[in-house]
Amino acid sequence: MLNHKSILITGGTGSFGKKFTEMILREYPEVKRIVIYSRDELKQFELKQKWPQSEYPQLRFFIGDIRDKERLTRACEGIDVIIHAAAIKQVDTAEYNPTECIRTNVDGAENVIHAALACDVSRIVALSTDKACAPINLYGSTKLTSDKLFTAANNIKGSRDIKFSVVRYGNVMGSRGSVIPFFINKREEGILPITHPEMTRFNISLEDGVRMVFFAIENALGGEIFVPKIPSYKILDIAKAVAPNCETKVVGIRPGEKLHEEMITETDALNTIELGKYYAILPSVSFTYKNEDYIKHHNATPVEFGFRYNSGTNTEWETVESLREKILEYVDPNFKVLEETH
Repeated sequence: MLNHKSILITGGTGSFGKKFTEMILREYPEVKRIVIYSRDELKQFELKQKWPQSEYPQLRFFIGDIRDKERLTRACEGIDVIIHAAAIKQVDTAEYNPTECIRTNVDGAENVIHAALACDVSRIVALSTDKACAPINLYGSTKLTSDKLFTAANNIKGSRDIKFSVVRYGNVMGSRGSVIPFFINKREEGILPITHPEMTRFNISLEDGVRMVFFAIENALGGEIFVPKIPSYKILDIAKAVAPNCETKVVGIRPGEKLHEEMITETDALNTIELGKYYAILPSVSFTYKNEDYIKHHNATPVEFGFRYNSGTNTEWETVESLREKILEYVDPNFKVLEETH
């Protein structure tokens, strides 16, 4: 699928970009070129130490910002596939710096689209978030806008052989700023801060997130928002899995935060199909394909009327034991549970 292809990853020095690059190098040894595009010079330097060019000549490192349309277009020359992972992601950062968030997450997304059209890129997959579903904060709102831009881009492609799609998923285990490494670092203090004892979240590993992008590259017809079928966890189960000996202290839900996350609302479900391991939300406006075309292409079935996909009403759940196993596998191979006190 990706052998002999040139790939560009925006925000390529982030958690996703590093895992994506690692898996491409491992599974597609004949990939032509991987362009890691980001504005972080230090992280690019660190990746160059991990993957020296003498051993990985297919790697290219471009310093650039997705806000810079000219630089981005230059980086996209000769590219076959774009993975758009760059974004301002911290909810509180976005609330305090709204214009900066809009310029990166919305204007930057539009720049990616126009660069792809100008350079005859064939496949574009944009990363989204569960916070883009029925958003209540600016970050989620900008990502929903970005999702709409990418799905609508299929209507302006003209005669180009190009497909834009989106993948949307929940909390990524072990990613920067996520709850598991935060709790691991906090447990030595003996108290874990809990936002709300009833809080739930969807859970996915970085590897499964990358596999989902692979699926979108290979299978998208154009315009879909792909959503994985993944388990939920309770925040208190994370605390028990990481540090059963620690006390918990309820500190309250932060501004712009939900008690439960959604990935598909009842309204989205009217245009949602089920295809094996994933759901796909179809574009509400498409001048290229009808819903029947997507159903036939994916060999899918529409979800039931009234369906919704919510972390609090999910049918699949992580347990304390499964969380510990996944922490060892995906977050920290040296992880050990501190002894419980009685």
